[in-house]
Amino acid sequence: MLLDATDSQLVLIDYQERLMPAIFDGPAVLANARRLAGIARMIDIPVWGTEQNPARLGANDAALRAQCRKTLAKMRFSAAQEGLGDWLRPPAKPQGSAPGETRGGNVRSLPRQLQKPAVAACAERASIVIAGCEAHVCLLQTALDLIDDDFELWVVTDACGSRTERNRDAAFDRLAAAGAELVTTEMVAFEWLGSCAHPAFKPVLGLIK
Repeated sequence: MLLDATDSQLVLIDYQERLMPAIFDGPAVLANARRLAGIARMIDIPVWGTEQNPARLGANDAALRAQCRKTLAKMRFSAAQEGLGDWLRPPAKPQGSAPGETRGGNVRSLPRQLQKPAVAACAERASIVIAGCEAHVCLLQTALDLIDDDFELWVVTDACGSRTERNRDAAFDRLAAAGAELVTTEMVAFEWLGSCAHPAFKPVLGLIK
């Protein structure tokens, strides 16, 4: 199974200024997260961020934060328990009569000031590409909760980090066992593109190389 850009969203977990210096291979992890965000924006894929207790750990990397549509401040380790799923999944269509319609199906006109413009339905994007820190805490708990919520999880291993390699790798083992796909930044980029004929191919290649 390959990633489909039209079915994808990107979630970036806790690349915070007071945390990243303690992360094993932190500069490379952050560089790949920035690449992911830049590639996603080029291909019009929604990018979301989270920050764990930002009053203590600071904000996310500024360049990364600027690429996100919204950033969720949280205290729980799992962002899914703080409402991230509500951002990722559009609200269900309301049941019952539409404005201007009676129960019997007869249409009645509303005053112009009360008429609402039609809103295009937001297509659900169920493939969540996720990366972040620490891999064995906030990233792991968020990903497991999203899997439980029936999202498909793709964990970008070279954009994830923990303070130790052992903790990071243990998180990958557990995520794979739970059904997440383990991928790399370049895997994600080329699967999102799908072809060298994609309009964003050259700019994306420039970010990767």
